[in-house]
Amino acid sequence: MSDALNIILASTSPRRKELLEQVGLQFTTASIDIDESHVEGEIPSDYVVRLAREKALAAMPAFPKDTVIIAADTTVTIDGHILGKPVDQEDAFAIWQLLSGRTHQVMTGVAVAYAGEIQTAIVKTDVEFLPLTPQQMQSYWDSGEPIGKAGGYAIQGRGAAFIPRIQGSYSNVVGLPLVETLALITTAKEQR
Repeated sequence: MSDALNIILASTSPRRKELLEQVGLQFTTASIDIDESHVEGEIPSDYVVRLAREKALAAMPAFPKDTVIIAADTTVTIDGHILGKPVDQEDAFAIWQLLSGRTHQVMTGVAVAYAGEIQTAIVKTDVEFLPLTPQQMQSYWDSGEPIGKAGGYAIQGRGAAFIPRIQGSYSNVVGLPLVETLALITTAKEQR
């Protein structure tokens, strides 16, 4: 897929790295730090696209102009509220109580920068959660898996036991919608 393109994944997320490796993409990772604070009144879809774009913009000066830079941001939302990564056990339990027995959305904003241009996409997936018991929540927290995960769960891990169905992109829920990301890379290649 890379056809001699220099591709940078502006993320150190092991899940995003694994997804791109899964489809045979050749790339290098780069750590990009930006302020991920919400702007007052910002809706979740605008938030993830803005952060993906800002990550791409932050990475651009560090690489030659003919480098393809992939950046993304994923969030879990319910009732219009953004649910971040749990800061502690109490926060995780509060998040799971919101998700328990309900359907929520996972949104990922993807930005691909190339030759000074940035193309973006947003992908939304509906995820249904089973009703969770306090014992299930405690056991899941004790596994360590929820730490550092948007919404406090990993669909590709033990969290799959709570999810009877999804509607939309599975890779989006993991952290990077592959079909849309590859389409953006193809668009960048065609600009050459």
